[in-house]
Amino acid sequence: MRASLRDDLKTALKARNNVAVTALRSALAAIDNAEAVPGDRPLSGGGEHVAGAAVGLGAAEAQRRNLTEADVRSIVENEVRERSVAAEEYEQLGRDDLAERLRAEAEVLSRHLKPAP
Repeated sequence: MRASLRDDLKTALKARNNVAVTALRSALAAIDNAEAVPGDRPLSGGGEHVAGAAVGLGAAEAQRRNLTEADVRSIVENEVRERSVAAEEYEQLGRDDLAERLRAEAEVLSRHLKPAP
């Protein structure tokens, strides 16, 4: 799914489709954030000058979590759900323009949740 999100992002950038670009970048960022190592885990190593500092070649590279396809799907579903809820709230506040934009972003992401033919 991540590959199809990236492919669609390239297409949206070329087409200058700002709604799709915003939605796809946001979803890809959410996936990248989910892969990040939690902040409560200490760095490996222990430099002589800074406690817990990483030392050596590649020490600055943090190991990332591997997400399953189901994890990625869940993240995209959450992105769609957040946009739908926010759109309803904007509509209640009389901001139909923002509500429509969020619904359009949710639709862009929803296309990736449908089973492939």
